Amino acid sequence: MEFVLTPEALLGAGLIFMLRVSDMTLDTLRVLMVMRGRKPIAWLLGFFQSAIFILAISSVLSNLSNLLNVIGYAAGFATGNVVGMMIEERLAIGHINLSIVSPTLGSAIANRLRDEGYAITEIPARGKDGVVTLLNSSVLRKNVNHVRSVVNEIDPGAFITAEDVRPVRRGFWRA
Repeated sequence: MEFVLTPEALLGAGLIFMLRVSDMTLDTLRVLMVMRGRKPIAWLLGFFQSAIFILAISSVLSNLSNLLNVIGYAAGFATGNVVGMMIEERLAIGHINLSIVSPTLGSAIANRLRDEGYAITEIPARGKDGVVTLLNSSVLRKNVNHVRSVVNEIDPGAFITAEDVRPVRRGFWRA
């Protein structure tokens, strides 16, 4: 392998980098759509992702002697993962199940969130230091930061966990 710094070599490596960023961005989003059960979007993303991948890998394999192509490919892969994650965070598609544990202010948190239109299930529970309130709520991912700020405003010591969920049947889902 050689390290060639001609304008053509730099342009080729830059093109491979951009193809790979696009490919991996689409791949990251496609996997997230698969996990959320969005079949048509996953299919469309997969189609374009695989077409771009073929262009990128064939460009690298057609000129393996140029180290810049390999570097462009690897850097595009890494960058595409991060870009895909950033886009997905902005889209915030789907629901999150929040579990909120509050030692003393669970009812106040539940009442405030209900006033704002969220469905909350209160469960009396026992923690390490005694009785606590466990609150469960499934919210749109785009609303997680708002719910977290409400909880922190009422009880800064509350413990919050989150996990992805897919609605299966019935219940209250704030749209």
